[in-house]
Amino acid sequence: MTTPGVGVLVALTFVAAVDAPERFRSSRAVGPHFALTPKKYQSGETDHSGRISKIGDGSVRTALYEAANVILTRPVKGSDLKGWALAVARRAGPKKARVALARKLAVVLHCLLRDRTNFIAHKTQSPLQKRAVTAL
Repeated sequence: MTTPGVGVLVALTFVAAVDAPERFRSSRAVGPHFALTPKKYQSGETDHSGRISKIGDGSVRTALYEAANVILTRPVKGSDLKGWALAVARRAGPKKARVALARKLAVVLHCLLRDRTNFIAHKTQSPLQKRAVTAL
């Protein structure tokens, strides 16, 4: 629940659906498990990317989408996730940005669940990086 936009309902739904985080080989596999990736149709020279496949757990997909919507539409205190999603929204549109942010939230939540850590809004710079920036 330390992640912006993620409340009690989203956190409980995600934890109940994932159950044991070790069953996923990597955190990137969580997005396709909940059908937050586009369908692909390839045959010969034809190559179409469609909408999301909707094969996975619908309640988790809905909860993650709503959390992504909250991040994009409400003021969130300094989160790199919002900046990333706004850049996607400028390129591809707000609906695709919400789905992309929901997938990224699934990956982040899985990492947090697996490592039993809290979300850090901004990555702080090390003293060495601060000296390098001031030297420029």
